[in-house]
Amino acid sequence: MIREAFGTADTIEEAKEIAVANLAAPEDVDVTTEIVALPEKKILGLFGGSPAKVRAFYEYEEAPYQYATDYLKEILEGLGMEVNSIDVKEDEENVVRFSIDCGDYYGIVVGRRGETLDSIQYLLRLVVNKNSDDYKRVSVNVGSYREKREGTLQNVAKKVADKVKKYGRRETLEPMNPYERRIIHTTIQGIEGVTSRSVGMGDSRRVVIELEEGFKPLRPSRRNDNRRYNNNNTTPAEPRERRSDFEGSSLYGKIEIK
Repeated sequence: MIREAFGTADTIEEAKEIAVANLAAPEDVDVTTEIVALPEKKILGLFGGSPAKVRAFYEYEEAPYQYATDYLKEILEGLGMEVNSIDVKEDEENVVRFSIDCGDYYGIVVGRRGETLDSIQYLLRLVVNKNSDDYKRVSVNVGSYREKREGTLQNVAKKVADKVKKYGRRETLEPMNPYERRIIHTTIQGIEGVTSRSVGMGDSRRVVIELEEGFKPLRPSRRNDNRRYNNNNTTPAEPRERRSDFEGSSLYGKIEIK
């Protein structure tokens, strides 16, 4: 690619100096200059005339994803963040990972439950894959938030899985984005006796964790037990005589028929 700058002045030499100064090229590159327009003197020193114009330029190889990095920096600065650095690397899984260093004030970038960070990640994914046939996944991280969030979600999945295995009741988690649901599903796959699936649409999509088919709960819930117990929960009580539907309800009390 080419980076260029222009300079105008009364003479070619002055215009060249201005163009090179405006270019601010690194010291280790070769800068080329070319005359765009020659200076023209005024007629009778009063009319017409034009200054000299010189172009200064150099060729360079743009780093991969540099445009996306500049775009990300522009977004962060628009949020009022002071960006120390942005590190970009592509891993063996074809994921382009952007790591942001903005000091201790990364809460603004993360947002509530990572919603702001996910929105930035979505925009950056569009930029990286624009006009490209080789689709790449994009991950944006700040202050090790992704690692911390992943650990939290793994712990949640394990605790809920233990509860499901113990009582046999399915559990539905709070709405999550695709990245977070993937962490839950991956964690559940490594736990025997439980399985997971996603339900819902859009932003309301959730993960449901339930027992695998044929797996019996360790301590069945009373909801799943047809037996009635007395107050000490140890000895089954005598079954009550079945009542007519007109005799009332245990929830709402006896219904009197007049």
